Amino acid sequence: MTGVLDRPLLLVGCGKMGSALLAGWRESGIVAAGVHVVEPMGVCGVAAGADVRAVTRVEDLPKGLDPEVVVFAVKPQQMAEVAPPYRRFVKSGTLFLSIAAGTPIRFFEEKLGRDAAIVRAMPNTPAAIGRGITVACPNPRATAAQAALAKSLLEAVGEALIVDDEALLDPVTALSGSGPAYVFLLIEAMTDAGAAAGLPRELAARLALVTVAGAGQLALESADPPATLRENVTSPGGTTFAALQVLMAKNGMADLMKRAIAAATRRSRELAG
Repeated sequence: MTGVLDRPLLLVGCGKMGSALLAGWRESGIVAAGVHVVEPMGVCGVAAGADVRAVTRVEDLPKGLDPEVVVFAVKPQQMAEVAPPYRRFVKSGTLFLSIAAGTPIRFFEEKLGRDAAIVRAMPNTPAAIGRGITVACPNPRATAAQAALAKSLLEAVGEALIVDDEALLDPVTALSGSGPAYVFLLIEAMTDAGAAAGLPRELAARLALVTVAGAGQLALESADPPATLRENVTSPGGTTFAALQVLMAKNGMADLMKRAIAAATRRSRELAG
């Protein structure tokens, strides 16, 4: 991540994801010009400091505030009410970065005006530990420099990628946005299966958790693709082979995952309207 903001950043919403982003920005030093936070609940997950000023209403922001970036980190169902007052910042050339799932760029263009430079992003919950991955898409009004700035801000909590086609964010939401839940379910299922096979539940839970975490890290760091790593573990006629005969059968894990991600993609498109 490179660069430092020349003007303050305005964070709207400081829940789990907003707090994770704020913590990453402060640690990286990218928000050296300071941060203003609007959090209606009056509570921010990151302790306030000299570099952070928090208020509960947009009306309480300092007069003459000229943010370089406004980050919307509130829940999608709140966005119709939250976004319009920030239209006043469009004239200063501010970048608007949204991490609200299912809220398309056209929504912000309607609420903020066609002149607004907007980047829509889809992060995921491992951002809370700096291990997230985010895909972002700029609108035509956002310059290449603003898109790069958005990428730098998002890289404070993990990896970030920029795409030009907003339609890709629906399957992105289905794969990486919702993906942590699939992994957690896998851990649950492995725990239940281990207990059913005779393991004490506490032991089964630990084995499942560390196995999934370790395998993920191995896949991340290895030069080999996942298919090769799978083959390396699978001896012909062995125990892994027996299990994979079930998991890779017709209507097995691959088919189930395709149907799950297709369902999530459809729902993302429905929510975007």
